Amino acid sequence: MKLKNYNSAIILPYKECFSFKNFDAVSIWVNDYLKNSKKSNDLIYCTKLNNDQIYLRKNVAPISIEGKFFTNSKYIKKISLDIINKNIDVVEIHNRPEYVFYLIKKNLNIKINLVFHNDPNTTKYSDSIVKKKNLLNKCNKIIFVSKWVKERFFHNLDYKFSNKTKIIYNFINPIKKFPKKNKTIIFSGKLNTSKGYKIFGETIIKILEKYPDWNAEVYGNEQREVFSFKHKRLKIHNWVNHKQLLKIYERSSISVVNPTWEEPFGRTAMESSSRGCAVITSRSGGLSETFDNNLILKKNNPNELFKLLSILIKDKKLLLKIQKSNFNNIIHTPKKSVSALNLLRESLPNSLNIINRHKKFKIIHISNFDIRTSHRLFNLSIAKKISNGLIRNGHDVIDFDYRNHKNKLFDKKSLNNKVIEITNNYRPDLILLGHNNCLSRDTIDLIKKKYNTKFSLWYEDHVIKGDPNYAKNLKLIEENHDLIDQYFITTSPDIIKTKIPKSKINFLPIPVDRNIESGHFYENKKDNDMFFALSNGVNFGKLKKNSFDKRFNFINDIILLAKDRIEFNILGLYGEQPKWNYEFNQELMLSKTALNLSRGGPNKYATSNRLATLMGNGLLTIIDEKVLYQDFFDNDEIITYKNDVDLVNQLLLIKDNPIKIKLRSIKAKKAYFSYFQNTIVCDFLIQKIFHNKKNHNYVWSK
Repeated sequence: MKLKNYNSAIILPYKECFSFKNFDAVSIWVNDYLKNSKKSNDLIYCTKLNNDQIYLRKNVAPISIEGKFFTNSKYIKKISLDIINKNIDVVEIHNRPEYVFYLIKKNLNIKINLVFHNDPNTTKYSDSIVKKKNLLNKCNKIIFVSKWVKERFFHNLDYKFSNKTKIIYNFINPIKKFPKKNKTIIFSGKLNTSKGYKIFGETIIKILEKYPDWNAEVYGNEQREVFSFKHKRLKIHNWVNHKQLLKIYERSSISVVNPTWEEPFGRTAMESSSRGCAVITSRSGGLSETFDNNLILKKNNPNELFKLLSILIKDKKLLLKIQKSNFNNIIHTPKKSVSALNLLRESLPNSLNIINRHKKFKIIHISNFDIRTSHRLFNLSIAKKISNGLIRNGHDVIDFDYRNHKNKLFDKKSLNNKVIEITNNYRPDLILLGHNNCLSRDTIDLIKKKYNTKFSLWYEDHVIKGDPNYAKNLKLIEENHDLIDQYFITTSPDIIKTKIPKSKINFLPIPVDRNIESGHFYENKKDNDMFFALSNGVNFGKLKKNSFDKRFNFINDIILLAKDRIEFNILGLYGEQPKWNYEFNQELMLSKTALNLSRGGPNKYATSNRLATLMGNGLLTIIDEKVLYQDFFDNDEIITYKNDVDLVNQLLLIKDNPIKIKLRSIKAKKAYFSYFQNTIVCDFLIQKIFHNKKNHNYVWSK
């Protein structure tokens, strides 16, 4: 499933690029967690340096650095505006406490987690007790990447505040087999004094001179400090991507991680030890927390480093023992660390319910509720499902059937007057027009100005070229578009050409209702391989005079291609009259699969209300791949086809496998309800109309 929206975001520090060529420890931390977490759809804010960046993940919102004087404050300002536009609820900020204060100041009504990767006492906006207490007050949780970082935060601060904090370590995914080792000593990181590169460089030249069968490799750079260490068996490389670096650790024997500054954690030490390197470290910061078998320098100087390297080189058994011990005893694996972060994130929705709780609205729903035809289409009515969904979500709804007023007693003028009268009595927050624009411009304008009522319109026919009613449909929705607050259409807005602003148009998935789509058709005995039905005039089962439906040709083609190898049940064609309500469902029960073939040809997300009837009742559904419902459903939940030949071939492959059909049908029904249940769809309507916080992941909404 491809998730289409975000309710949570991760903010990386300014100038952190989150790309394969430009990444830091923070990017690796975030990327590793998302790869291993069940909650992996966070939107990631990072810096865009150029157009050639290839990002570590797809769900990235890069912030362009515009102009020479682009600053840290401009970066978070841009992000805050985007957070508002995307209705993001939860933000995870990395290493920049000043972003916390900025977002709080903007009163965005969001939950904030702050992750410290470095010493808080040397970080702006967390370098005093007052600032730390403010952070503890403003943040939902403060996370530290090591015990050492946490202790630094609580330096001179009472530990009674620590209940809002959590240590979540960096971690490394182990490899299965101990790798083959070369006689190589490795150093990776920034090539500066604080990372210990000066000490390493001075030492390694002596080591290579004394032990001619050993080599050394360096990976990193530093523009501010330049050291020139040269030897024919010393190779100095620029940065490589993270995967490449792990492979280099695998073939290396010894890793030197000897910073002179207080290392907050020491990812290099953890990673190289996990790949079976013997690791020499200094006593810096959180390095002792990275792995168990630390070879610690008593003094971080060239003489001490030379002694330890010499011991390992001379004693092959000791070297192998340490290497294998490191490889077999990794202390920071995904299971523990990722579980801790997942639990922390999962605890947020309960508190978010308080934030997202909005008023219950009074709604007049004007649509066709099928009264005139005695509810012949009760099982297909989107109007009924929407009203039910709104009521179940706690709103008060008056159903007004405009078609029931289309008679001699109720002309258009009297209909408009009736709506005005009801509005005056009821004072609704919203008038929802369902598949119609029956109200005059004057009526809508009057109600909006006098009662401050919002207007919205949903429409279930396709607003795309190719549909025989395209012009009529487009005209209907565009009428009074300046007065309508939001539109919900069963066609993807991406392919609609209209003068209505894109910000007003939303995709409306066909909803299911637990009381309407209550069938479990996969339990029934099957006589037919595939079902398809056309209404062909709705009332009489005949094509309207001088009309033609292109779907006839497609149905004829697949029947001819099948050559009597497939049992079809086709209604509305070949003299078979359409069936409705109860009788329609009885026909569905007898089929193994059903074809969802919409009028107007296949277009992105464009489908009819039959899709909910089919999938919602547990019938394995066949749909053209160009409709792109594979954006929502997996291959084991629906059957997608390329053309008529492909459709027939897939039917032939599956028709004699009832177990597989049943399992796919069950899974499809469950998936459809989890995404498109009417309570979720109606929550989406209200969220868009009134600009509320999201209560669900609306998988169809960007």
